Amino acid sequence: MADPGDGGRPVSRGAEAALRAVDWWGFPALVKERDPKQYRPKALDDRIRRERTRTEVRLLVDARRAGVRTPILYDVDLVKHRLILEELPGPTLKQMIEDPAIAPEVLVGAARAFGHALGRLHAAGISHGDLTSSNVLFPDGPAGAPALLDLSMGSRNPGVEELGIDLHLVEEDWKALTARSEPLVKAFHAGYDEGNPAGAKDVRARARQIKGRVRYA
Repeated sequence: MADPGDGGRPVSRGAEAALRAVDWWGFPALVKERDPKQYRPKALDDRIRRERTRTEVRLLVDARRAGVRTPILYDVDLVKHRLILEELPGPTLKQMIEDPAIAPEVLVGAARAFGHALGRLHAAGISHGDLTSSNVLFPDGPAGAPALLDLSMGSRNPGVEELGIDLHLVEEDWKALTARSEPLVKAFHAGYDEGNPAGAKDVRARARQIKGRVRYA
């Protein structure tokens, strides 16, 4: 019997991995495979790809335990450096921000929900590491709860610097997407404070420091 994780329709290719859409035993799924890097010795390359795959698995599972929606993990193949993930429907936050048909108040609500989800992720001791509006999906539409995608660059038990970088990336991403980012950032911070009440003050202070360092570098 053919492996249902083989074949499929190419979806995207990033710096580290390629995504393919497949039918996984009747469920729409995405196959994520980490590409080999020819500039690294094979043994080292295999070890790095295997460890990064393991890390992503742990973070996906831990995030869901913390109440943060992520794609369901269907299968792991460490030999092929491959994950089989639930393919979630819905628009990304980037698509929503760029859609003139979505009312500003709806975007503000989505930004707050996103901030709350990230706050819960951070409160659980997990950083995302590559947080842009393209990695935030709303499977149930703009008024629903967000799902966080691609935690492959995240870490467990991060320092406040890593958490601050997550916040800084969000703000910079939104400023590049829209001239009306200020109410979105404000709502995002309000949601973040709710999701991470014990740590939000320190993380937001560090994000401001990072912003200053970047500005004057």
